[in-house]
Amino acid sequence: MTENDTISLLQDCDAGVQMSISSINEVLDDVHSPELRSCLIDCREKHERLGREIDQRLDSRGNEGKEPNPLAKGVSWAKTNLKLAMNDSDKTIADLMTDGCGIGIKALNRSLNLYPAADEDAKEITHRLIAMEELLEADLHPYL
Repeated sequence: MTENDTISLLQDCDAGVQMSISSINEVLDDVHSPELRSCLIDCREKHERLGREIDQRLDSRGNEGKEPNPLAKGVSWAKTNLKLAMNDSDKTIADLMTDGCGIGIKALNRSLNLYPAADEDAKEITHRLIAMEELLEADLHPYL
């Protein structure tokens, strides 16, 4: 049970990291503020590093990562492009990204509750990812 919960939790983290990176890439070309651009690029790099760490943990267990839910990814893409088409301001980008952070934080906490037998290493990675999302959300507040 512990191994299955650990793998499932790491896979959910992997999907969350991929979704975050994809969302940042989706808005980056529309960012106006150099400070906001730098903030998002820095966050993307941190997610990429954590993603590699998660992949290593999964590889060592003979498992692969997990792609984000295609429906969630499609809805996110549509919402992002529709809102940016109407208003491509940094405020809109910050609004979209904080919404995404909130969804990610909620999903990761749900995964922690769903897989209580996961090992402490997987739980620690999940908490680090939650902290990264919370930090990005806070960093975006001045742009709202």
